[in-house]
Amino acid sequence: MIFSTIEHDPTARAVERQIEMLILEGILCAGDKLPGERDLSKSLNVSRPILRQAISSLKNKKLLIARHGGATLIADVIGTVFAPPVADIIRNNAKAKADYLEYRSEVESVAASMAADRATVSDKAVLERITEEMKRAHEACDPDWEAEMDVQFHNAIGDCAHNIILLHTLRSCYRLLKDDVFYNRRILYDSNGMREKLLQQHLDIYDAVVSGDQRKAARAARKHIEFIQAVSNEFDVSETRSKVSDQRLEQRENRSHSKKKPSQR
Repeated sequence: MIFSTIEHDPTARAVERQIEMLILEGILCAGDKLPGERDLSKSLNVSRPILRQAISSLKNKKLLIARHGGATLIADVIGTVFAPPVADIIRNNAKAKADYLEYRSEVESVAASMAADRATVSDKAVLERITEEMKRAHEACDPDWEAEMDVQFHNAIGDCAHNIILLHTLRSCYRLLKDDVFYNRRILYDSNGMREKLLQQHLDIYDAVVSGDQRKAARAARKHIEFIQAVSNEFDVSETRSKVSDQRLEQRENRSHSKKKPSQR
């Protein structure tokens, strides 16, 4: 049970503080459902009226939301780095993509190093489960599943760093990754030979973190992002070449068609 008994200060504010901290630490995430009133009040060792007061206050703070049927859920409080209109503008901006990957390279190398130093037994167990699922997705040749596990893996590394600001910054950043704002991860995983390389890079990060090797973890994380950047650039160049080739072909056909037309008198 993630909720702790409140022994010395069974007040609504004490309940609020505990739930707020669970959200801040990334334990309770957007969409998670709180236990029913009876079970939660028992776990916290508070009366139901006190619990109702705390829940009401957290709803007013927009940390909790109510759903039809009486369910109480954690609100989506992380947000995104960019508002949707800005995300649309930068979606196909080459400099923005390069800057995004440069940012990830720097921040994720720090996160991986901190994770190697701070990951607990439970953290490593979560990482192991995610890594095993990554392998199953790879064996199934399912690029959508692989792309989903990609996000889960990087989120878990951020969790292992045990830095609240880093955790929420990375989770917000990974929403751009999940939404394919800068590059299409499914295409990346669907490309010939890329899936094996990406899996191995994730395994290298995992091995470094669980072994507690900070330098190796940082290097593996940086190498992973540099690889993505190189492949993404290659895709962009290939796409540009294809577009130019298509335009040349179209214009060549237009010229040929024009020559076949009888002259107008």
